[in-house]
Amino acid sequence: MLVHTEPLFVDPYAGCLVHPNIQTDLKKKRSHYCLATKFIDDKLLRTVNHIDGLKQVVLLTDGMDTRPYRLNWPSSTIIFDISPEQVFKKAAEKLRAVGAKIPRGCSLLHVPRESSNIQQILRTKGFSGSRPSIWAIQGLPLITLASFEEILFAISGLAMNGSFFLGELPAWLAETEVGIKSTTENWVENEFTSNGFRVDVINYNDVATSLRKEIETKDYKNMLFVAEHLQFSDDQMEAWRRAFRMVEEEGDEEGFEEL
Repeated sequence: MLVHTEPLFVDPYAGCLVHPNIQTDLKKKRSHYCLATKFIDDKLLRTVNHIDGLKQVVLLTDGMDTRPYRLNWPSSTIIFDISPEQVFKKAAEKLRAVGAKIPRGCSLLHVPRESSNIQQILRTKGFSGSRPSIWAIQGLPLITLASFEEILFAISGLAMNGSFFLGELPAWLAETEVGIKSTTENWVENEFTSNGFRVDVINYNDVATSLRKEIETKDYKNMLFVAEHLQFSDDQMEAWRRAFRMVEEEGDEEGFEEL
């Protein structure tokens, strides 16, 4: 069990999102969830504060993520929340009712998870693949391995090289590889490498130790990861192609004048 001397993080808004009649025993999962949340919180803020020009944060959530409200985002941060539309709308109403506000100078934009083209909607709302970004996933409903691979492929096309993707994934994703006996770490590495990421699987015990906590790891079915995107985004590639065409056209004109 997690040994609490002080809270890992403070969420003043979570209470308004929990139905009073829910009687679920979350003790076994709570310690891991709190560790993962703290890890993701800290990584998000450290990265945003230490990479010049990083103003784009994309959260893939269950629709009830309070990070846009409770974290101290730098001014001008744009937060995109990709989550189920109806859940997000109801949660947003409850959060407004208790006075939750986005930090001054920041903005929160929602992208429905049900959308057929998430990439296009993100671009329409102002996301740029020519600027750095950080992506975090925790709680987003994943029904199949294909649904996760679709998301990973989309992020690979949108994220500028040097951007980050981190968070918590259900371990069953690795177990769906029928006929392939590999460790979770090998599966994660194969999935992310094929989409242009360098990835590390993070051990919950290591996180607990760094926070001076103790934790039971038995029967917890999620995994933590941090990945850096090494490939150019679609926007960067398009900019490169335009520049290359201009050089070619200028070369053709100079050659014609010489003739």
